[in-house]
Amino acid sequence: MGIIDFLKQGNTSSAVSALGNVVLASIKGFAAAVSGSSAMFATAMHSLADATNQGFVFFGSALAEKEPTKRFPTGFGRIVNLFVLVAVIIVSIMAYETILTGWETFRNPSETTNFWLNVLILAISVLIDGAVLIKAMKEVIKESRSSASGLQIIPTSFKNIEYAAPPTRLVFYEDIIATLGAFLALVFVVLAHFTGYYFLDGIGTLLIGILLVIIALKLGYDNTIGLIGVAAPDKITDRIAQLILDHPQVRDIQAMRILQEGRQYHVEGYVELEKGLSLDKAEDIKKQLRTDILNDPDIDDVTLGVVETDEEKNWKSTNKHEPQPE
Repeated sequence: MGIIDFLKQGNTSSAVSALGNVVLASIKGFAAAVSGSSAMFATAMHSLADATNQGFVFFGSALAEKEPTKRFPTGFGRIVNLFVLVAVIIVSIMAYETILTGWETFRNPSETTNFWLNVLILAISVLIDGAVLIKAMKEVIKESRSSASGLQIIPTSFKNIEYAAPPTRLVFYEDIIATLGAFLALVFVVLAHFTGYYFLDGIGTLLIGILLVIIALKLGYDNTIGLIGVAAPDKITDRIAQLILDHPQVRDIQAMRILQEGRQYHVEGYVELEKGLSLDKAEDIKKQLRTDILNDPDIDDVTLGVVETDEEKNWKSTNKHEPQPE
């Protein structure tokens, strides 16, 4: 596989966000150096952290798409969680530097220069980060196999974020903070300029640093459990269970577990078939079920066993979600 084909497998949201943040970090860094605004410095650090993180995660998401090998039979799906954890370390370092700068500015405030340059760049930043956030929201909706348009994109993306791939979740959360951070920086730069209370610039910087800490903790937790191995959401489990139970000769599911591997899922289970079937017929049903499950775009691997029904009900649906429509 060539390098271009390899990169094409990477997460689109991560690539778009990384490129956008490289541009923003350069512009904001220049403005911070010229004006001396700590809030501008904080949002520049945030953009730099985002660009670095999402570059890491884009590469990790491409690597996670590698086919399983004899040595790694379950594939490389979880490697993307490792890359996101590396990104979390970078976010944490940037958060520390931002809080340190904010505290120093709060204790020793001073007037900044080039006010309108700061306002212009921060306004552009809000627009660009907002556009990337909308792109990430649409990606969440696509990966969760939901549908929404217009303003419904916002609540639908929040509702279904747990079903998105780890890289998409990273971009989603980081761009919420990036958009909010740029907006906060804009507000506090304006307030400091017109009130003369220049310590407000430091307060804005501290708030952005705290937001970075929150996002680092959230992403760290989500991807640590992903690296350990986490069960699929109830909606995914119910959907696969219903697909199996819809087969006319399936009587029950004796046991089943579905593990998340990166952005896809691995299914393992035992299915109970009606009595009196020959071994050949039971094997054909197992193969058909495996094919049907693998046709689900969220499923990457299936291991099924079949047994004769014991005429006792074993499988219980969570009933928390309706089966997701095709």
